[in-house]
Amino acid sequence: MIPFIFTIFLIAIGIFSRLMPHPANVTAIGAIALLAGYYFRDRRLAFGVPMAAMLVSDLAIGGYEFGVMVSVYASFALVALLGTWIKRHPNFATGFIGVVGASTLFFLITNFAVWAAGHGYPPTATGLLTSYIAAIPFWRNMLVGDLIWTPLLFGLAVYGNRMVRSGVIGKLSCHHPIATKSF
Repeated sequence: MIPFIFTIFLIAIGIFSRLMPHPANVTAIGAIALLAGYYFRDRRLAFGVPMAAMLVSDLAIGGYEFGVMVSVYASFALVALLGTWIKRHPNFATGFIGVVGASTLFFLITNFAVWAAGHGYPPTATGLLTSYIAAIPFWRNMLVGDLIWTPLLFGLAVYGNRMVRSGVIGKLSCHHPIATKSF
């Protein structure tokens, strides 16, 4: 798919999925981070696409505690890195591990940050465990969202690439410098 259009498409889907009404954590951001890590050769795009979607949507939604926010962004950067690993080992098993791993990384990192920031949990091992237990419904929701959004977005990317290669979309390509580079 044409990188510039694909980039804008992913950012827009990420923003939309966070701004539209949805169950907590059921958004496209995890899938976008995996896909960006998988498809973009340029690391700036691989990491920048999910970060841009998060930043724009966070500006609209409103911020939250800085340490927690850093953990959220770092989690999605690690998910993009996981996408690069899937690219080197492309098969169903690594894809599935990537989706479950993305949700689980986010769960472990961000809930540790919530606990460390002192948001209602004592600074003990029991407090950390309580934080993780309380967040299981959010992990489940994110996993469901990632299991829906990841195959959908990867499928659209494959379909878009086929349309470009067959020349169907060739007439729509823009002449932006990013659009002329290959993935």
